[in-house]
Amino acid sequence: MLAAAQGTCVAAVPIGLGTHTAAQLTGTAPTLLCSGPATPGAFGAWYSFTAPSTMTVTLSSNVVGYPNVDTRFHVYTGGCASPACHAGDDDSGPNYTSITTFDVVGGVTYLIAWDSYWSASSFTFTLLETTVPPPPQNSVLFTSTSIPGAGGIQGVVDMNNDGLDDAVMPGSSSFKVAYQGAGAFNVTTFPTTNADNTASWSFAIGDWDSNGFRDLLYGGGSGATFMTADANGTAYTEWSPSNYIFCQRTNFVDLNNDGHLDAFSCHDVDANVGFINNGAGSLTFTQGGYGTTCGNYGSIFTDIDNDGAMDLFVAKCGCDPNDLMMLNNGSGAFNNIAVAQGLSDGHQSWSSAWGDFDNDGDMDVLIGASSSGYHKLMRNQQGSFTNITPGSGMDTWNGQSIEWTSHDFNNDGWVDIMGGGAIHYNNGDGTFSHDNTAPGNQAIGDLNGDGFLDVASGSGYYMNQGNDNNWIRINPQGTISNRDAIGARVTITSALGTQIRDIRSGDGFRYMSYIGAHFGLGSDEQVDEVSIKWPNGDVETIKNPAINTTHTVLQGTFTGIEQSRMEAFGLYPNPATDRLTFTGVEPRSRVEVMDAAGKLVLGSMLQGNSLSLPGLEPGMYTVRVMDGHGARVASFVAQ
Repeated sequence: MLAAAQGTCVAAVPIGLGTHTAAQLTGTAPTLLCSGPATPGAFGAWYSFTAPSTMTVTLSSNVVGYPNVDTRFHVYTGGCASPACHAGDDDSGPNYTSITTFDVVGGVTYLIAWDSYWSASSFTFTLLETTVPPPPQNSVLFTSTSIPGAGGIQGVVDMNNDGLDDAVMPGSSSFKVAYQGAGAFNVTTFPTTNADNTASWSFAIGDWDSNGFRDLLYGGGSGATFMTADANGTAYTEWSPSNYIFCQRTNFVDLNNDGHLDAFSCHDVDANVGFINNGAGSLTFTQGGYGTTCGNYGSIFTDIDNDGAMDLFVAKCGCDPNDLMMLNNGSGAFNNIAVAQGLSDGHQSWSSAWGDFDNDGDMDVLIGASSSGYHKLMRNQQGSFTNITPGSGMDTWNGQSIEWTSHDFNNDGWVDIMGGGAIHYNNGDGTFSHDNTAPGNQAIGDLNGDGFLDVASGSGYYMNQGNDNNWIRINPQGTISNRDAIGARVTITSALGTQIRDIRSGDGFRYMSYIGAHFGLGSDEQVDEVSIKWPNGDVETIKNPAINTTHTVLQGTFTGIEQSRMEAFGLYPNPATDRLTFTGVEPRSRVEVMDAAGKLVLGSMLQGNSLSLPGLEPGMYTVRVMDGHGARVASFVAQ
């Protein structure tokens, strides 16, 4: 046992493998954050570990026989002069403890910094060599990759409409976006007024005012803070409602199916809350219709009965641990059916992983444990759930965590589960194989544009090395429905069969993953059809789309279902050279121009009734006009 290391990085106390105790934290806090919220703690404790040989080690504050303390740690290489994140964790262990497994190289010194963001209390931790069995045959490898200038990454979302996922770092008086480019990232800082609430508990992203630029939602211990982008996406305005909310999971979703994107927050000590969007730039606080008791932690919106309305599941713990399954009647009224469906559990659960694990056309769920010691795998059969945990492999997995999500990491066409210290690869037969060499759960997205899903870390990401499997990604963009198309159902068919995805904002507990629908195709070399059921009920289909690429699909441009809206205004000349003139639109309307791939290439306000077209390459374009008549689209050719 070793008494407290404190002080500074340069005074880090050397430790070896074994069990160690840190006294109350009073040293200098680390500022390079490798895990958890982007805000540093007030104090820190510093250690150094020189690996005696190349090995795999596990660092954990969950030590049998010692009290659990809410901890966070960061592991660096490069020394104090030029530290780089190597590993880190926040709350992956039970009862808010921290645990992660990482590789070390013999003779290399690693710095370990604990901080007091959650607690400065004394705690005990272990650093032990770990024998890691080989990963399952169908697993992929991940490589730790840094993003220069990044720190405190909590989201992976396309923030500039170029079809590439970016890394987002919320803060207090500013936030950062690391924009993905051609093999590199450009980190931009957006100053803001001081946030009344930081994203200390959760983080969500969505374009709630449908102006073409995505907005931020911070969930803190005292309330919610919205950072709303201006018409050019260059500045953000803070709004923090005065209502007290002990925010847990936050989401963007159209709660009442009126075409406007609302917001939602779990409330730890009271009834859950919604923020209803009136479509004119205002959000109204509502409470009581989304679960009326306390202990609400991990909310996720998904359509369980395939009626087109997003239903709400809340994983719960604490004062009332009985999970909620709130069925949406289609107009914003929710009814709890968890008990009847066998989804109401009294075990401690902070989040759940929803996906069509058996590819039969409806959403199944794994309710993962945060501290209760068991997980529950439920198969959905046309809106009725059956417990299929026994024999699935999830019945024997003892790992626990507060983050549980579902994505297809190996692109084999079967949705995997991430959580509890592993990726659980879906074997396609109702069983899962566990890879505990995988990185811990964080924000998910494709951060190098190769079609395989990566996992963010505090200052970079774990790059998915991929395999030979094919893939396709669909990014729906609403015109009648909310612009992010949150609540849409995307279905693809290929030789593998049928796969479905729901477009969501916010899964797991804390982080914000990509907005869109990612599908693995295995060895299939063709997708026969993509179908999008938009939140307003419209259905559009695309035949034989190209694979191994991303498609941005603008609502109303494929099947002509909104042809009347498209013809309700005019534009000329067509073909156009340097300017378009519109008829039947209001002055100063917002106009967006997308290229043939769906990429936003121009966004502006009309000057009178015309739009300048600076530097457009020759080709086919789609234009969307937003005014008092709603969103309307048409096509034109640039010469």
